[in-house]
Formats: sequence, C-alpha cells, structure tokens
Amino acid sequence: MLVPASSTFAHPLAMARGVVFDDRHGDGRRRPGDPGIPGVMVSNGRDVALTGADGSWGLPVEPGDSIFVVKPPQWATPTSLGGVPRFSWLHEPEASPEDLNGPYPVAAPGRPLPASIDFPLIRQEERTAFEALLVSDTQPENVTELAYVRDDIVAAMLGSGAAFGINHGDVVSDDLSLYPRYLQILSSTRLVWHHCPGNHDVDYAAPDDRRSRETWKRTFGPRHYAFQYAQATFFILDNVEYLGRGRYRGMFGRSQLDFVRNVLKHVPQEHLVGLSLHIPLRCHLDPANPADTTADWAELLALLARYPHAVSFAGHLHATEHHYLPCAGRAHHHHVLTAACGSWWSGACDHRGIPFADSTDGTPNGFHVLSVAGNRYTTRFVPSAAKTPAQLRVLVDGPHRRLGTAGREQSSHRLGLCVPVAALGASRVVANVFDGGPRTRVEYEVAGHCGPVAMRATPMPDPLMLELFTGTAPRKAWAHAVRCSHIWQGELPAGLAPGAHALVVRARDEYGREHVARAVLEVT
Repeated sequence: MLVPASSTFAHPLAMARGVVFDDRHGDGRRRPGDPGIPGVMVSNGRDVALTGADGSWGLPVEPGDSIFVVKPPQWATPTSLGGVPRFSWLHEPEASPEDLNGPYPVAAPGRPLPASIDFPLIRQEERTAFEALLVSDTQPENVTELAYVRDDIVAAMLGSGAAFGINHGDVVSDDLSLYPRYLQILSSTRLVWHHCPGNHDVDYAAPDDRRSRETWKRTFGPRHYAFQYAQATFFILDNVEYLGRGRYRGMFGRSQLDFVRNVLKHVPQEHLVGLSLHIPLRCHLDPANPADTTADWAELLALLARYPHAVSFAGHLHATEHHYLPCAGRAHHHHVLTAACGSWWSGACDHRGIPFADSTDGTPNGFHVLSVAGNRYTTRFVPSAAKTPAQLRVLVDGPHRRLGTAGREQSSHRLGLCVPVAALGASRVVANVFDGGPRTRVEYEVAGHCGPVAMRATPMPDPLMLELFTGTAPRKAWAHAVRCSHIWQGELPAGLAPGAHALVVRARDEYGREHVARAVLEVT
C-alpha cells in the first residue's frame, strides 16, 4: 500500500484505507477470493496513491473530501441511474448545517469513516478507436423544458454506439430537484455518463464554495475526478468557484491543480489527455468577465507541457468557439461546445411543440461527438433531433433585407436569397459555419459566373439572430444575438444577370473535412 509522502490540510486528518478489487460477481461486494488490483490510482481530490500488490491503498482525508478510484483502462466501475459511475466515498463525518437548506433540502447526516473503503472494478474491453458524446448546458428550468431535453437532445443520441458521454455542466437551471428525472431520461441512452458541475448546479443557500456542491456530490459524485479509457486519460473538473449570494468566477484552485499534476505523474506521455469543464478557459464574447473565463487557465496548461496530445472542452457561453492557447511552445486546442438548450429553449415552437432554440450565435442547439483513434481525435457537431445535419447556413445580406413594405416579396423568406439587381453591388454572401474556428477556410461560387471566391472571417452577430431577438418570437429576457466567431462573408459580383443561379459555399474545417451548402440565388 502506497501513501502520499506529505500533504497540507486546514483540519486534523484521518486516514482512509481500503482495497481496489476485481469484482468477479458484478455486484459490488467483495468476497473471499476476489483479488486486489495493483497499480490503480486512488485519490482524495488532491493526492494520488497507487494500490499495492494486494490492491490496498491509504490516503489522508479531511471533511468534505471525496475519495475515489481513477478508473484504469480495460476496467469499468459500477453505475447507477442515468449511467452515473459509482466509484467514490464522500467523507462528511458531521451533519450538514441546517441553514444550508434552501428551496431544495440538501442537509444530510454525517457518517463515520469506514474501516475499509473498497472499490470494485469490472473487466471490460476497450478499443483504442472509440467515440464519446459531448453535451453542455442541457439547462431545463422546469419539467416542460426537461421534456425538450428528452425529445430534442437525448432522442438524437440513441443508438450512437458511443463508449460514454460527458455533460459539461448546467445540467439543470437552478432547480436541482429535476436531477432524478433528468437521470431517468438519460438512462435511455444506455451509456456511462460523466458530469461537470456548472454555475446553475450550485446549492445557492450555501454561504461559500465549501458547501456549494452538497446536492451535486450526493447525486453525481466528486466535484472533480479522472478516468481512463483505452489510451486516453480524461479529467472531469469543476472550475466554478462559488463566492456566495449567487456570485461565482472561473477558477480551479490549488487543490484541483495539484490533483491534475499528481494524476499526470502516472499517465504515459503518449496518451491523449482530455479535460472537461464548464466555464471556458478563455472566450471571445467577453474575455474580461471573470464569470466567463478561468483565472488560472495558464497554470492548468502548464501541467500539460509533456503531453502533445491534449484537448479541452467547456460550455457555459451558449455559443460555439475554438481557441488555440499557448502551451509549451505549441497551441492547445480549447473547444467551447454548443449549448444543448441553445438560447435557453427560446423561440417559436416547431411541429413537436419544441422551441427552435438556435443559440445566440446562430448555431442550432445540439451536441458534439468526440472520435478518438489512439492518441488522435476529431470532433463533429450534431444538431438536435428535428434539425437537418447541415454544418453551415447561407444567406445573402444587403439592403434588400431592409426594404420595409416594398420588400414584402422577400419578407417571407428570411434567408434573403432573392436579390434585386440594384442591390447586388451592396450585397454579400454570409455563411455561418456552425462549428467553425480560426483554422476553418470558406469560399463561395456562383456556378457559371464567378468563383471560387475566398470569404473572410468576420466576427459579427448572425443576421438571422438579430431578426429573431428583435422580433416577437417568445424568448428568455436575457437571450439576445451575440457576436459570432464563426461567420464568413464575401461580396457578390455586381454584374450577375437576372435569373436563378446556383450558389455553392464550401467550408474546410480544421480536420480537413469539407462541408458544402447549396442554395438558389434569384436575381430580380
């Protein structure tokens, strides 16, 4: 049994001990003859110990610690409702303060530290090529919006064949009593699901960060942890530091950074390392806002200096972004994911009674798929269940879209692809490449007339979102069109003859894949 050599704690320490064992019966109970598993990481959220030859481990713990096993490759942990892994013990020797109870009771009785905390693992085959579902900001406010999550997002995931899924936070929108039904719906995917805590997953009655995840820890497990699958190591992190009274900022903090450092000591340099969190490391929308960025992001990336194959994912913004951040002389890819609820389930309802919910940057609500092959990865965007699989949307913007009563013939077609000859010289092709980033390249052509013409990246609000959020469609009060980081523009040639023309837009993403949109441009 290996115990960390030293640690610094604010409270008197207890020693937790136990065994990680091969659960050959699959019921989580250790029986005589069930062998211990050597060389497995166990953590208190800061320190990491490796199990000895007999599977035993020991760690110092203080109140509030989650003690957990880091799932190794080719092994699985038991799961509960919704595919939530059960691999941890919450050390709370004293009962929660009664004044922690807000609208949703979270106070719980204390429990003594067991003499032995034993973690079962079950053998499973893990291929080096696999996929994972990446979702963020499901964020239902009530049972009606939870049904939207069911029918618009979870339904689109069924039959995916993914190895597991990760929800990047804001699982619900403040109403933590929705967790059980959310997990019941999620169980239909038959996947293991990992969850990052978001700022809307906080116990708001808590006075500070220490008690802000009482409900979370009893529902989903540790605030942060790691697991391994095949040749990849994944971190589930909590970078929402709760400051009390509804205030928060993006921060990992020393203990969590120590945890990442201590796990990486046991991770091969050639592994793929994936990090999942809620608040972005950096953002385009409001880079100075401490609630939308992470203060100690550079310290986290410094820990990845030895790992050339690393990527991180976040949510929170309800907009899609790609960043390439400095990390040991190379660029670290940080991907801000599309919100599953889009514009917080705003907009007119479709034939199913579900709001169209496009995000504030014009991206359809949906999720992403992470495809892994060894230590290499790609991602792809998947729109929600009732939307087409298109990866970009094209319109022609110009004075013809603002004609008032004289433009009634255009007002019924919001894409604005019917352009008067007189407006050609002042009009431009606008392409929203939903999962585009700084390494995306876009061009257009008008078949038989011009092209291909390189389009330029132009951070700006999506014109369709400007129309939506200034119109009469139902929306949340705070939902408004924001500057989109993945819009490209190109001027139309003034000499196009009247008639119908084939407009083709091609986007090549950072992985070299081509996405094409075709439309009929009518010049009148």
